[in-house]
Amino acid sequence: MTSRIPPRIPPGDWYRQRPVGDGITWIDEPFIQEFYRCNIWHVRGRDRDLMVDSGMGVVSLREWVPLVSERPLDAVASHTHFDHIGCHHEFPCRLCHSAEADILAEPTRASTLADPYVTDAIFDALPDVPYSSTSYAVKGAPATRLLEDGDIIDLGDRHFEVIPTPGHSPGGIALWEAASGVLISGDIVYDGPLIEDTYHADAEAYIRSMQRLAKLPVRIVHGGHFPSFSGERLTEIVTTWLRDKGV
Repeated sequence: MTSRIPPRIPPGDWYRQRPVGDGITWIDEPFIQEFYRCNIWHVRGRDRDLMVDSGMGVVSLREWVPLVSERPLDAVASHTHFDHIGCHHEFPCRLCHSAEADILAEPTRASTLADPYVTDAIFDALPDVPYSSTSYAVKGAPATRLLEDGDIIDLGDRHFEVIPTPGHSPGGIALWEAASGVLISGDIVYDGPLIEDTYHADAEAYIRSMQRLAKLPVRIVHGGHFPSFSGERLTEIVTTWLRDKGV
């Protein structure tokens, strides 16, 4: 039995962009299967823009999505798994939590979870550019700013607070805009199957992170995977998850 060979598509078709309100654009890679497909969040600010995560990096984000190169931009890593930091090296201002700065600077297939997840099987199509799943690797992108609990990312008219969310990974973060009720949550919580068994996951930290997020007056959540959802749905997800943990 032969393995499936995904078709090749033009790089100009690789990314998809959809406005979701609040000056936020949802960018993703629709030819990667949904479970592995990272959400890239672009936030328009008065003085500069914000981008949370950058996808797998198999196609240049800056070259094929002009939105992310029009203005000064802070490229934030919600954490350093392969599907979230693949294009960070393309941006001059790179931000991540100090606990994962070493991975962002010197990523390996093991530290970014490219092993064992990156195979042709996670694609419905591949870009018509030089690419091989067997040799895929994230490029190093040393942070230009390290983030800690309570730090503010200032866009001029918008201010996002850094909330560390260890559990899925040690340096996972969420970004909270109190003025709008917007939470950009990364992979600690989204409306889909949560991953709690990575090599650097921490079950007790995961519980504390979920409890902290549950206390925020969230209006809408933009997660690391799957579609956005309401603050009411966040409460439902977290309550059910904690109950299943016996908390």
